[in-house]
Amino acid sequence: MERIIVYVDDAAYAEQQLTPMTSPAANATPTHWVVVACAPRMTHRISKWVSHSARENWRAKWSDKLFGQVVPLLTARGDKVTPVLAKGPLSELTTRLLSEHGAARVLDARRPKFGQDMEPVTKDQPEGGQARWTVPGAVAGMGAILLLAAD
Repeated sequence: MERIIVYVDDAAYAEQQLTPMTSPAANATPTHWVVVACAPRMTHRISKWVSHSARENWRAKWSDKLFGQVVPLLTARGDKVTPVLAKGPLSELTTRLLSEHGAARVLDARRPKFGQDMEPVTKDQPEGGQARWTVPGAVAGMGAILLLAAD
């Protein structure tokens, strides 16, 4: 049985990434999917207004909704699915999951966010901070002024 650990934070994006892998023609061997839900980060200021238990309840509800959308896609072919809610650094979670489930492929199906570095899911995965497309506000303002002046 093939094992695949997949990190997900958006069901629609994950469906686009996983559909080719779940088609009946793509793979005839049964697969054990370990689906890891990566909840969005809350700002540090929210701790002033929301208790720790309320945050954990929100994360649990969010992950249940995500699993409700992703798991049926993976089980349609009869594959086994193990849902996991990510807590802590993802590279440490990957190491723990690999030790629990044995050899497995690791797939990062998280939606990339513009101007935001994503945490690597394995220790040997390169950090994605070299090619960021961020523009300082002054440069963007000058570009807008030049466009208006050109009209």
